[in-house]
Amino acid sequence: MKDVFDSTELEKLTRQFDPAIIKDFLDRMDPDYFLQFPTRTVAEHVALANVLTPDNPCALLVQPATDLGRYRLTVVAYDYFAEFATICGLLSAYGFDIREALVFTYHEDPVPPAKSLRHVRAPKWPIRRPRQRPGLSRRKVVDVFQVQLFPGTVFEAASEQALSRDLTDMIRLLETRNLQEVRHRVNRKLVETLGRRTTAASALVHPVEILFNNTRSAYDTVVDIRGTDSPAFLYAFTNALAMRGLYLSKAMIDGDGVRVHNRFFVRDRHGKKIVSTQEQQELSVAAALIKEFTHFLTWAPDPGMALNHFSHFLDQLLEHRLSKKQITWLTQKDSLTNLARLFGTSDFLWEDFLRRQYVNLLPIVETFHQPQARYSKTALAKALASRLGKNRSPEKRKTILNQFKDQELFRIDMHHILNETSLPSFSESLTTLAEVILAQALVEAQAVVNRQHPPPFTLKRSPLPFSICGLGKLGGRELGYASDIELLFVYGTIASGRPDPVIGEYYERLVQEFLHWIEAKQEGIFQVDIRLRPHGEKGMLANSFDDVKRYYRTGGGAAPFERQALIKLRYLAGDAELGRRIERYRDEFVYSRTPWPLDTALHLRRRQIRELVPGGAIHVKYSPGGLIDVEYAAQYLQIQHGHRDASLHTPNTLDALEALQATKVLSRHDATILTADYLFLRKVIDGLRIVRGNAKDLVLPDSGSDDMTYLARRLGYITDVWKEGAETFERELEQRMKRTHAIFVKLFRKKPSGKRKRRLPD
Repeated sequence: MKDVFDSTELEKLTRQFDPAIIKDFLDRMDPDYFLQFPTRTVAEHVALANVLTPDNPCALLVQPATDLGRYRLTVVAYDYFAEFATICGLLSAYGFDIREALVFTYHEDPVPPAKSLRHVRAPKWPIRRPRQRPGLSRRKVVDVFQVQLFPGTVFEAASEQALSRDLTDMIRLLETRNLQEVRHRVNRKLVETLGRRTTAASALVHPVEILFNNTRSAYDTVVDIRGTDSPAFLYAFTNALAMRGLYLSKAMIDGDGVRVHNRFFVRDRHGKKIVSTQEQQELSVAAALIKEFTHFLTWAPDPGMALNHFSHFLDQLLEHRLSKKQITWLTQKDSLTNLARLFGTSDFLWEDFLRRQYVNLLPIVETFHQPQARYSKTALAKALASRLGKNRSPEKRKTILNQFKDQELFRIDMHHILNETSLPSFSESLTTLAEVILAQALVEAQAVVNRQHPPPFTLKRSPLPFSICGLGKLGGRELGYASDIELLFVYGTIASGRPDPVIGEYYERLVQEFLHWIEAKQEGIFQVDIRLRPHGEKGMLANSFDDVKRYYRTGGGAAPFERQALIKLRYLAGDAELGRRIERYRDEFVYSRTPWPLDTALHLRRRQIRELVPGGAIHVKYSPGGLIDVEYAAQYLQIQHGHRDASLHTPNTLDALEALQATKVLSRHDATILTADYLFLRKVIDGLRIVRGNAKDLVLPDSGSDDMTYLARRLGYITDVWKEGAETFERELEQRMKRTHAIFVKLFRKKPSGKRKRRLPD
């Protein structure tokens, strides 16, 4: 039988403490608290409460038990929302298996003794109440845990100090209502700990029984939870309750390492009981799923992000009533594993795709194990035509076109992330989709413009040809995540006898209308870029083929870098014959014997390093050894040697490196390194773009930062100690960039005068 609480004895044990603190503690503590703890234990809690201040919001007492590896941990702290879940998460992160727990919080106001406490002697306190200390009126919480260390875990004096610091830091963050940051940090610590335990990654999904009772307590809904115990079960479930907006006022936890029985006293976000049957059912489903999902966070690059996105994902699904099939699917191990990978990848990915396309996400993730569907251009065009149907409204057709684009981009991106498809395969799928969308947008734009402005005709009364060409990554069939869509618009030689300005005006309208049909976020995915046209942003949107030839010729207006950029030109849509003529002229101009100023190109490369790379940072594209060194190395050599061998006339970087090796311009050694490093750097760039949502910010995170750790995990550097994985990634990146830049310098260093340039040996 437990000792009966005695206020006289407590007064003796606590006479050195502030009487106001003691009175506040006894007056406002839940009456059931005094039935659970003997007087000496209450005195310990009062002593901990006595040291709390706004600067010191938490006190920890660690008491080893007689059994090896068992402890009683007591936390007395100011009370904040989601605090119990936070404490449970930190204890699990430090290697503690929580077997039992008792949680009690202050009531808002002093409460009369419960009937069950009528045998407890009323405390006698001085009539004069001392001046209140700062923080005296704050709500406090007493959490007492009986814990067992996981096998192989050590908890020493340094560990105790670190745990105390972490608890204090987390509670300070809770005070500022920075719950997202708290959850992020706790998950970061916890998941790395669980990742070293094989039971976490292979945890089986077990059913959880949840019962609600609104008669046991006058103020709270009592939630009884029974289930199979697993690492961090208590954290997972209390975190799930907190994520659903439930406030925990009291808890009794009982577990034996196999089964757990938890009783929580909770209120909703408005401080009321949970009485709605539908709300209870939704809470049961969501809490159980979040609890299970927590055990799959080891698969997430960023676990805090994954858990937050998963909760929002459930919000959306529950609004539309989850079917039994969906619930069954969501409780499968493979489903939760892959949702963790997706939801922990990027905030941008969530905001731009996952949140908006949550309905499409389920069937895509369900088939993650299947090979990526590489639809042909014909199949995609047919599917788009079917979707457009017989709709006549331009606005409706525009909406359908962009919805189709976004859904297909979503499908391709999700399969790439889940299946880790190769870059060439990923790029091919994105490029094919882009070509279909651009071709259809041109058809739609022509239909709109032609209603008000008759199209130009040749003297033979056939429509004047018009073509769209791709440049950059699109022209090279090298699109990646968030790549720009770089375009050049060209119309045929004027032969109708009509004034040039009239024809030029028509094509200006056509291009303007065409651009109106492609919707994309600024600097985001599928952003059309037309700055590489003749005369740049000062030039016309569309140019006649004659104007193009006048600009791109020896003595024309094109700068040396524009001749280099034209390597990537490729016909995409519109008149195929005109497109082929443009490509032939590209080869005549780019690969002519006209000298190309390498010194000017190398000077531009040095300026990029000097002006585009922040001091002390690593830019994956522009730093020495970055992606540009590989691309420029191939392009410089193509221009220098392309007049001798037509096999070098390719807009694709990987094809160019292969052709340069085959023609002995590059050694096998150099070509192999440049190819491997190109694929590696593209993977890193895609990883950064997925996180940041644009094609511009390609500066690596700071070394040793959490962002660097999460980037490394996204790129597959999964290790038990996350820091080691990030360090491995950083070392490999540094080595690759160093050797790539060394090859670039070797290939294009100035040769001694008077010596003939020799081919590199194979």
